[in-house]
Amino acid sequence: MPLPRLLPRLAHQIAGGDRPRPLWRHPATVAAAALALTLGAVPFLPDSGGDDTTRGAIAPAAETPTSPGTVGYGEVTPEMQAEIDRVVAAGSRLDRARGRTATADASVRCATFEGQRYCLGFGWTHQSRKDLAARLDTRTPAGRETTGDLDADGLLARAGRRTTTERADAERAELTAAARAVGKVWLLRHELQGVPLPDDFARKHPEVSARTSGRAYPRKDKILTSRVALAQNETWWCGPTTMQAIGWSSQGKRKNQAYWARRLGTTSAGTSITDMVRVVNDKTHYDKRKFAGPYVVLDISDFSFRQWYRLMMRHIHDYRAPVVLHPVLLKQYYPYLDDDASGHFQVGRGFDRNPKGNPRIGYFEPWDQSRFDPSEPAISRVQWRNAYRSYRANLDHFQQNLGV
Repeated sequence: MPLPRLLPRLAHQIAGGDRPRPLWRHPATVAAAALALTLGAVPFLPDSGGDDTTRGAIAPAAETPTSPGTVGYGEVTPEMQAEIDRVVAAGSRLDRARGRTATADASVRCATFEGQRYCLGFGWTHQSRKDLAARLDTRTPAGRETTGDLDADGLLARAGRRTTTERADAERAELTAAARAVGKVWLLRHELQGVPLPDDFARKHPEVSARTSGRAYPRKDKILTSRVALAQNETWWCGPTTMQAIGWSSQGKRKNQAYWARRLGTTSAGTSITDMVRVVNDKTHYDKRKFAGPYVVLDISDFSFRQWYRLMMRHIHDYRAPVVLHPVLLKQYYPYLDDDASGHFQVGRGFDRNPKGNPRIGYFEPWDQSRFDPSEPAISRVQWRNAYRSYRANLDHFQQNLGV
């Protein structure tokens, strides 16, 4: 059905926050509190209510019985095409760029489609081009293990390595895919962040429709069988292994990690988030309208924890589609690690609102350090962990984005 005029604010209400119970009623809490004092690097999610705009606010306990809209692929208008051509043409600056700062500045170029900004390599964002270029210019911290996410050094090296034609073709494809998905971006920001839709949105985007459903979110939900979760075979294959699980769950057939590495363009430097999203759209059914619609690279730097967690629930429960998680793999967020590591990819596939404790997120972890160093502890593929830590790990990644 055509999308009706929606309310300026997202029609979701958060149930009252859990009230902290007296400490004497939970003796184990006393010991846990002492342990928590040693974990100061990462604050746990507060159990009481708070302002929805603040990071670390309590996760939604329940929502009003509505479901998100469905989204298909839109058309590239002449105005969009002109914007794509402008941004691609500006790439000629890279041919003259000398040095890291100049290369970073020339690499980050942004297009505006119907009031939403898309920046090459970073996705849909509200951050300024200058701020993103500064992030790309920042050197990767030394001494971290590499698990396969293409870091700033790798992105800059790729930009310098491509020929003019290769670069133009890749950027044109990335921007065209983004333009066709702008309707989804508007809808996500409306539903999750309360951004009002433009008055002519329904006319411009017939590929977007509204769902009517009385379902509320359950306490816990998950998708994808654990049978598809395998450990990565190379230290730089977190991207192909994440894609292997997503592709296997979609196609019903296992293809090896080398297959996915070729489709992703993975090198020993790693895989980019934009290539992850491209291949999900090209090789799975999850981009179909009855599921998540076209996957996009979405900047979450302006998301509160509550909004981020709501996005997880949307994807798992409503879309029945996995999330391409994009954290930085640090011990302060992932206690199963023996060493700090690089940016990383994981398969988001579940949530547990856990009313008596901290909300949790379920994901498949491709990284198993014991494969590459038998002296280090093995890591399980199936993980259920503190969701706030995953949110913080996502924010601490230099790109601050994910694939949804």
